[in-house]
Amino acid sequence: MSADVVALLRAELGERVDTRPASLEAARADKSGHAATGLPLAIVNAASVADVQAALRIASATRTPVVPRGAGTGLAGGANTGGGEISLSVRAMDRVIEVRPDDLLAVVEPGILNADLNALLEPHGVWWAPDPASRAISTVGGNIATGAGGLLCAKYGVVRDAVLGVDLVLADGRLLHLGHRSVKGVTGLDLTSLVIGSEGTLGVVVGATLKLRRLVEGERVTLTALFEGVRAAAVASAAVTASGVQPAIMELMDATSLAAVHRLLSLPAPPVGAAQLTIQTDGPVAADEARVIADVLTAAGGHVSVAADAVEGEALLAVRRAMHPAMETLGTTLIEDVSVPRSALPDMFDEIARIEREFGLVIPAVAHAGDGNLHPNFVFDGPDVPAVVWDAAEELFRAALALGGTLTGEHGIGVLKRRWLADELGDDQWQLQRDIARVFDPLGILNPGKVFAP
Repeated sequence: MSADVVALLRAELGERVDTRPASLEAARADKSGHAATGLPLAIVNAASVADVQAALRIASATRTPVVPRGAGTGLAGGANTGGGEISLSVRAMDRVIEVRPDDLLAVVEPGILNADLNALLEPHGVWWAPDPASRAISTVGGNIATGAGGLLCAKYGVVRDAVLGVDLVLADGRLLHLGHRSVKGVTGLDLTSLVIGSEGTLGVVVGATLKLRRLVEGERVTLTALFEGVRAAAVASAAVTASGVQPAIMELMDATSLAAVHRLLSLPAPPVGAAQLTIQTDGPVAADEARVIADVLTAAGGHVSVAADAVEGEALLAVRRAMHPAMETLGTTLIEDVSVPRSALPDMFDEIARIEREFGLVIPAVAHAGDGNLHPNFVFDGPDVPAVVWDAAEELFRAALALGGTLTGEHGIGVLKRRWLADELGDDQWQLQRDIARVFDPLGILNPGKVFAP
């Protein structure tokens, strides 16, 4: 049967069907450190909407599971493709179809990278705000699939705030145009928002109408503040939020993560035990806001340094963006993603310290402190997550929920968190969400086993 499926794909799509062993092996995994069991049947490298429709019609007719995939930079195993499945890659669909600076919108294909998109938009005087730390390697389609966030989202919003509409191919090959090009639009149910963050379980995103912003006028001011410990840094970040000043970026790195990045980048070692806040203000009053923030941080016990210019500011932000590569130098990494109310950030770091003690682990953590989104990291040897790590992770999730938070702020559920989804949603909502997915995909062939545990 599998040979027949591949033959049908080849007959329809020719060289766009890839069955090379190295390609199949690569499609098993993403950046989460987790890999699917077995090898995919084939990878379909779609170059057009018609390619996606053809692949899905064949998959639907043969009842073959399909896993949509972009750049493979996800951190929850959502795009991992295993035995008996087709990996449907839209990475080659990377065109900007239309830019309308007058309407502050752009129409793009899903495979374009975040950084490439903004480089193309800049001459038009506009930009797309979502800014994952992986912006140089992550795709817009992947951002939409996971409901991604990033460093700038505290001020400028997340992907959900920056998408007006999506073009979606259903499991049977039908093409839907969801959403609108106007700023306002409340006709019927908001299916665009339903698709954002659905992780490929409802359909394959083949296009997006994006909500743009004018380029920010004025300067950017970047500053850092070192604190004796991570709790003190978290308290200081909450004080910045309470001050009423809205930084564009406010990132927190604990001592272990800060030291690891400094080693990776060959920077001087930070003080032992020191945690760091990195903050950037922007716009016409950036300098005034930076001065207010510096005063707040100093009053909270921070040792503040202000970047001399934009180049030095970008170098400071590069320290934060190097977090994931630095963790990879320590071993296999399970990168977690919980969010809590911003005022609860110090308490969540207390919970991480408690879990470290109880389970005998070191859990390096960073946070988008401007919105309460934390990324604790579990580092271990070998390809398989040890049982003690899963036990500690479960304790971490329960702590976040108890503080009024959520299992995931931007990475998604994928396969890594599906066992805890009902704990947050409750049984009734969990079942309702499964029922909704079945309306879009009656045969259950789209990304099976992801998000909703069997």
